[in-house]
Amino acid sequence: MTAPGAPAQGWHARLAELGIRLPPVAAPVAAYVPAVRAGSLVFTSGQLPFVDGGLRRTGKVGGSVDVEAAAADAKVCALNALAAVDDLVGLDSVARIVRVVGYVASVEGFTGQPRVVNGASELMGRIFGEAGQHARSAVGVAELPLGAPVEVELTVELR
Repeated sequence: MTAPGAPAQGWHARLAELGIRLPPVAAPVAAYVPAVRAGSLVFTSGQLPFVDGGLRRTGKVGGSVDVEAAAADAKVCALNALAAVDDLVGLDSVARIVRVVGYVASVEGFTGQPRVVNGASELMGRIFGEAGQHARSAVGVAELPLGAPVEVELTVELR
């Protein structure tokens, strides 16, 4: 059975239709788990833009990392978060994306954090349609773990 609003074949089929593959769950870099369930909600830990076990790039947005590259990294972070959700409860049990929080390592004076986090938000819309509409925060920070330019966490509601 699929979540309300999900395609009849489920969210995995939607990913395949879009040509998107979920990566393996990223290994935690400290003392935490990738995702936890609390009632009908799943909260992911902040996900970095890991690809094949390493960061795609390091640096600060507005400095050595441009907005477009950082937005692409936010998309990778979101895919890593969805992989953590899938591993914990199965993606097809997702009813909707409730909240996206994006942290952007920014140079002083950079104020384009919302454009960076759009990489994650727009991906949720492409995959989940109306069920991907969410509340959001886009926060500029001085530093992120391992020098990553962006970190994204999700809150999802289960059916």
